Amino acid sequence: MASLRAYGKVNDADQERLEAGRKTRKRITIISLSAIILVGVIVAAVVGTSAGKFKNGGSGGGTQSLSTSIKAVCDVSLYPESCYSSLAPLYNNSSQINPEELFKLSVRVAMSELSKASQYFSADNGGFSCIIRDKMWVAALESCGELLDLALDHLNSTSSSSWDMGGGGLALPEAVDDLRTWLSAAGTYQQTCIDGFENATGNLKATVFQYLKNSTEFTSNSLAIINEFSILANTLNLNGLRRRRRLMSVRSNYDDMPHWLSAKDRKLLQSTNSIKIKADAVVAKDGSGKYKTIGDALKAVPDNSKKRFVIYLKKGIYKENVRVEKTKWNVMMVGDGMDATLVSGTLNVVDGTPTFSTATFAVFGKRFIGRDMGFRNSAGAIKQQAVALMSTSDQSVFYRCSIDAFQDTLYVHSNRQFYRDCKIYGTVDFIFGNSAVVLQNCTILPKVPMLGQQNTITAQGKFDPNQNTGISIQNCTIWPAGNLSSIQTFLGRPWKNYSTTVYLQSMMGSLIDPKGWLPWTGNTAPDTIFYVEFQNFGPGASTKNRVKWKGLKNITSKQASKFTVTSFINGNKWISAAGVTYKPGV
Repeated sequence: MASLRAYGKVNDADQERLEAGRKTRKRITIISLSAIILVGVIVAAVVGTSAGKFKNGGSGGGTQSLSTSIKAVCDVSLYPESCYSSLAPLYNNSSQINPEELFKLSVRVAMSELSKASQYFSADNGGFSCIIRDKMWVAALESCGELLDLALDHLNSTSSSSWDMGGGGLALPEAVDDLRTWLSAAGTYQQTCIDGFENATGNLKATVFQYLKNSTEFTSNSLAIINEFSILANTLNLNGLRRRRRLMSVRSNYDDMPHWLSAKDRKLLQSTNSIKIKADAVVAKDGSGKYKTIGDALKAVPDNSKKRFVIYLKKGIYKENVRVEKTKWNVMMVGDGMDATLVSGTLNVVDGTPTFSTATFAVFGKRFIGRDMGFRNSAGAIKQQAVALMSTSDQSVFYRCSIDAFQDTLYVHSNRQFYRDCKIYGTVDFIFGNSAVVLQNCTILPKVPMLGQQNTITAQGKFDPNQNTGISIQNCTIWPAGNLSSIQTFLGRPWKNYSTTVYLQSMMGSLIDPKGWLPWTGNTAPDTIFYVEFQNFGPGASTKNRVKWKGLKNITSKQASKFTVTSFINGNKWISAAGVTYKPGV
């Protein structure tokens, strides 16, 4: 099965060693780190300063105290040595530590390293891409260039956030959700670049990994630091401190979702007749609109706009590869129905396009809304990875859409996403990626794969335990699209060592294999995965004969609620603003 896709799995031995070491270090240093944060909290609460300052003291002197404090923070990361060695020298002339400053400094260190590394992927800067001749790897390097640029954007968003321990800004849970999301995405972009060379020959794969080693570690360190601050602040909140004061908050250049949907707009959105919506641009194959292609209509969207821009797509098949670029914010596309308005393409891995770039429809600009339309990659099963829809758009929503291909149909790449009342067709790993995503009230339809293949619905790619990512499938229906009586169909397989997939309250047809889950390689899965089946029903929902993996968990209703719209993707505001019906909890 490993040959079915061109992605690599994180080395089990290395991850187990890192995890064991992390747990040990965390037990040793958690008291110290708690004390550090508590000092900052007390100072901020009592004297009203904008940041808690960690004073030096003790018989060891200022340098020793400073060093101990930085080590205590770095010891919660997966890479404590690189964390300390990259941060400690920058504090040589300081006698105190500000926790927010330390966190933001760690992000800037990651940005600096990634900026240097990205030069190696550019022919313009004399990078190693200029000496590669194989078209496949040239294409992979071009994808890397785009991915690393996206990673830098997300690190910059994190770094430019303005913290204020004295109050104001966003509440801590929302602020930390943003920061963890952007850092998780920044790490995922870099990992996607590395994964693109999994099948490379010679030293190419090792070279790519080596160029990105420092930047990926530094990004992971920043993620670990903000994650630990969040845990500790929440603990303090239980003691009532945050009821008296907002101790940690953030102002971000990612502003709140604009309140651009009036009550009238919502009524229009809920209408089944798309043409009633007042559109800023109309696309029609027959020439009855201003534009004949979706790509041309997107050129009319203002860059970085906080206002909604509606593009109405009249019924028809649009044979084009569409990109909603990262500068195109708040775009809404509305079709005449998932079976009437269809975007179709054929890019695929077999013909030389990297998986990340095969999508018929790719969304980068934040807060995209797609409604009543279909996305299809018609390359066919024989072409292996061929994505129909790829979203890396933060706070993106897809409502009443059809997403149809074979292997790798829906690429929920990164950031926060929501799908409601959609139909998703595919065969191998056909819902995959490393976003924080909730699919709700969707119909999941495995198809007949190539001879000798097995169907796997999900392949979740969480590779860092501090990422806030996973696939949550809630109130969905899993039903065969064709005769699958002789085909084994599984709920998923663990792409990476911290793969997180949750099925909640969904109907599973008899097509689901009794074992439920399939290993990526070998006969088992890493202990560090997190797979859950909660209150599902139907003939395929019985867990009696499921695989006996340590990572297959039984959870309570309270734990299940952590994977819903409210808790998992912090989606109440932005999904409501999109005018889409949703269920907030279990």
